Amino acid sequence: MSDKNVRIEVMKAIEGKVEGFIESYLVPIDKIWQPTDFLPDSQSEGFFDAVHQIREEAKELGYDFWVTLVADTITEEALPTYESWLMDVEGIDQHGENQNGWSKWVRNWTAEENRHGDVLNKYLYLSGRVNMREVEITTQHLIADGFDIGTDRDPYKNFVYTTFQELATNISHKRVGQMAKKQGNTLLGKMCTIIAGDEMRHHLAYREFVKTIFDHDPSQMMLAFADMMKKKIVMPAHFLRESGDSIGLAFESFSNCAQRLGVYTAQDYIDILKKLNSYWEIGALRSLSDDAEKARDYLMKLPDRLQRISSRIQFPEDQQRFKWVEANGMI
Repeated sequence: MSDKNVRIEVMKAIEGKVEGFIESYLVPIDKIWQPTDFLPDSQSEGFFDAVHQIREEAKELGYDFWVTLVADTITEEALPTYESWLMDVEGIDQHGENQNGWSKWVRNWTAEENRHGDVLNKYLYLSGRVNMREVEITTQHLIADGFDIGTDRDPYKNFVYTTFQELATNISHKRVGQMAKKQGNTLLGKMCTIIAGDEMRHHLAYREFVKTIFDHDPSQMMLAFADMMKKKIVMPAHFLRESGDSIGLAFESFSNCAQRLGVYTAQDYIDILKKLNSYWEIGALRSLSDDAEKARDYLMKLPDRLQRISSRIQFPEDQQRFKWVEANGMI
């Protein structure tokens, strides 16, 4: 049986657990928070007073902060791209009588994720601190440009990617929330903190998917994990650009902002890899193929190697002027 057919068979074998994953890691729609729970009520007499408070609190947040928050928001709003990508993964079927539990997971997961971009976009709009038209242009570009995260249609690689990325976004949103709260912006702090909580639940789910696959197909899962780390886990918004720019030009500058702020750093990347190596207990797996053993050795040594490399990386201190923020004359 080919590797592809084995992956499909494994996906079928563990599909019966998907309903349990949905119950354990996602929140029923009628019980989960919605964006309007955090934003001013437009039907309330006090709406304009609440908006005024948002605008006043927003003045205390610096330039790199706004660049990072805008890029996080745009990333969250590109959900149509992510859902369409995952729906095309081997073993996930959304059509007719063949639609399966995996497609139900993807739909429910993206439905939860969709709220993040919604609440952040509305907050940015009300804050009066960014050029919303430029933000909207970038969002449309990002969805139109699509993305290539190096996973192809392989479910093993896709689940490694989502496991890693959901923890990365948890870290980013949590720290942005902490920074906002420290500057007296309680509302934004709460919003980012609860988004971070969603991302952690999603991370735990995808982490469990991979652990379950390791139980069924350890050698191929190990090879997929190593392949993703050799390619490096790219951010879903790595094609980020502003109006008039080429694909990906804005992403590096945004990453530098996040690094300077300490929102998401090279050290975080290394720490996530260490956590995954530990949770999936890759050092203890047995009955691996020769290639999988080599892949395991690579993964076990990779954190130290990345640590040595990261100690030599220099990040520019200069702030690029982004159209998202610069148009409002912010410094």
